[in-house]
Amino acid sequence: MEWGDWDAFLLASRYTLLEQDPLNDLMPKCVRAGISIVVGAVHNTGILAGRDSWNYQPAPPEIAARVDAIRAVCDNHAVPLIAAALQFPLAHPAVSAVLPGPRNVEEMEENSELMRYPIPSALWADLRDAKLLHADAPTPT
Repeated sequence: MEWGDWDAFLLASRYTLLEQDPLNDLMPKCVRAGISIVVGAVHNTGILAGRDSWNYQPAPPEIAARVDAIRAVCDNHAVPLIAAALQFPLAHPAVSAVLPGPRNVEEMEENSELMRYPIPSALWADLRDAKLLHADAPTPT
C-alpha cells in the first residue's frame, strides 16, 4: 500500500475460509483507505474444493486437519464446503469480488450455483466457536 495510490488489490489464497491472516493488517487498512480487494483462489489452490493441493503443493497434515474440521462443521449443516468457501470472503466490506478460478465451463456453472447455496448463520457461528474463523471475520448473512 505504501508504494502507490491504489483502487484495488488482488489477494490470492490469503483471505479464505481456511486462512484469514489479512484481517490483522491489510484488510483494515484497505477499509480505511477505500481500497477494494478481489479475492482470488478462494479454494486455497484446491484443498477447499475437494483436492489435496494447498499453495500449489500437497497439503501438510496440519492444513489437512484444519480443512477436515471445517468440512465437518459444513457437513453438520448439510452445506458443501465449496459453497462456504466461495461465499465467505464476500462478507468482508473491503472484498468486492471473488475469482474462484474454474478449470472448465462445468466448474464455472457449479460455482455460480454454489454462490447462491443457502447457508445458515449457525454454520458461521459453529466455525467461530470451534476457532476455525478469525475472531474479527465478518460472515455472510
